[in-house]
Amino acid sequence: MNTGFDKNFIWGVASSAYQIEGASNQDGRGLSVWDQFCHTPGKVLHGDKGDLACDHYNRLSDDIELISNLGVNAYRFSISWPRIIPSGDGVVNSKGVDFYDRLIDGLLERGVEPWITLFHWDFPLDLYRRGGWLNRDSANWFADYTKVVVDKFSDRVSKWITLNEPQCFLGLGHDTGEHAPGLELSMFDLLTATHNALLAHGSATQVIRNNAKIDPVIGWSPVGVVTYPFQGRSEFIEPAREAMVSI
Repeated sequence: MNTGFDKNFIWGVASSAYQIEGASNQDGRGLSVWDQFCHTPGKVLHGDKGDLACDHYNRLSDDIELISNLGVNAYRFSISWPRIIPSGDGVVNSKGVDFYDRLIDGLLERGVEPWITLFHWDFPLDLYRRGGWLNRDSANWFADYTKVVVDKFSDRVSKWITLNEPQCFLGLGHDTGEHAPGLELSMFDLLTATHNALLAHGSATQVIRNNAKIDPVIGWSPVGVVTYPFQGRSEFIEPAREAMVSI
């Protein structure tokens, strides 16, 4: 069947660690800002939290089989920073590393390529208490964490995403306070956090380039909203353009 897609088009599925893994207090995992946020009364609808989520951590084999049965070429998942390094920097949690080892090997055995996202919003709580993204050292913390992940997994992984949707974890997490860590910063502090997150992206990119065992492909995942005009006339085009650039 001719689908119109190039033969090299990648069909994939994706997830993030906090949304699916569960096992929040299992095998040495540290806490993230999302653990704290979700356990704060009134912050999340119905008090929902990721303590159990989809229990992916304990259902790994079944979930890999489900992904394989979809017939996709790739699976993009995020590494839980506090599962790898419970305090955010320092001692590495071998059981956390083992979990992602099993995930990566299981995918490859079924012909599914692993794509790793290094940060999907679950900033380690211990590092947040030391200033989080407002601390200039955050770029170095992230680079050190990236080095651990690259050293462990880059013999099998070549596709890397540094930050997922920085507009969300900065805008919603540090400006409006709707997301973890729930801050409403001044514009000066918000731009400071943004600057440090961008430095973290750059530092992580350098770490991957300098240490990857397989030639890497590196990107990040900024979010964007596209507004389409109802019809191709100026009275529709201009409002659509204005709505898109104002977001």
